[in-house]
Amino acid sequence: MSALDWQREGLIWPHREASTFIRTGAARWHVQRMGSGPPLLLLHGTGASVHSWRGLMPLLAQRHDVIAVDLPRHAFTTGHDAYAMSLPAMAREVTRLMEALAVTPVAIIGHSAGAAIALQLALDHAYRGPIVGLSAALRPFPGAFAQIFPAIAKTLFVNPLVPRIFTGSIDLVGGAERFLWRSTHSRIDAAGLACYARLLKHPGHAGGALAMMANWDLPALREQMDAVRNPVLLLHGANDPAIPPDWARDAASWLPDARLELLPRLGHLAHEEAPQDIAAHIAAFLAAAEAGEARR
Repeated sequence: MSALDWQREGLIWPHREASTFIRTGAARWHVQRMGSGPPLLLLHGTGASVHSWRGLMPLLAQRHDVIAVDLPRHAFTTGHDAYAMSLPAMAREVTRLMEALAVTPVAIIGHSAGAAIALQLALDHAYRGPIVGLSAALRPFPGAFAQIFPAIAKTLFVNPLVPRIFTGSIDLVGGAERFLWRSTHSRIDAAGLACYARLLKHPGHAGGALAMMANWDLPALREQMDAVRNPVLLLHGANDPAIPPDWARDAASWLPDARLELLPRLGHLAHEEAPQDIAAHIAAFLAAAEAGEARR
């Protein structure tokens, strides 16, 4: 299935002027970059794209060179093997992209599954900087669900009709806005809703999200989390129905150097609802991490 068309669907993408396309082997990455200073890497979650950073990115760019990417087989990034979507494989692909850009991030900010990729970069690719997890998807499903859910996702993924059925059903559940509210309890702006509507109705993008879920192995990450020595800040919407706050508390307890901050009245897309507040939390955390490093 093809990716979205940059000259058609991409015309509405926020910060289009900051976009570029980078090749690494057979892959063609969609990258947005703005600002100057120490580089920050932004990694979105499953089923999203760089548009999810539209409000936060300019705020971070006041002090940083901010780099946001569409993950493999998401939105406008193309050319990645559908069966190379495991967590270690995606971390490896992101590393290849950073090498192509000649960038070593001073910090990584990941939303949902993007936070898991950030931790995998620390475990497998010697990334030692601070990590910010926004509504981080780090806790495996409990009990038998840990095995059942990936198996279901894989079954759906190998059926080529499923992404089309999913995208065709969005209107049946009330459209993108209602679907997002039910799954995230976040109210976002019209620009964000328009982008999600394009993504949710595109079979290629839906197939990429299914491929990611089908190959995800959070239990394996859980077994390694005590080896992560990076300072980690977990910012979590207190109203998040996708990843309950109790799951965030569990994840924080598994990391040796992690702090959890719950955000009242915000949902799974807290960084899209309240980018100013999230930027302030991130700035304080990065300043503290830098001060701590300077004292060593």
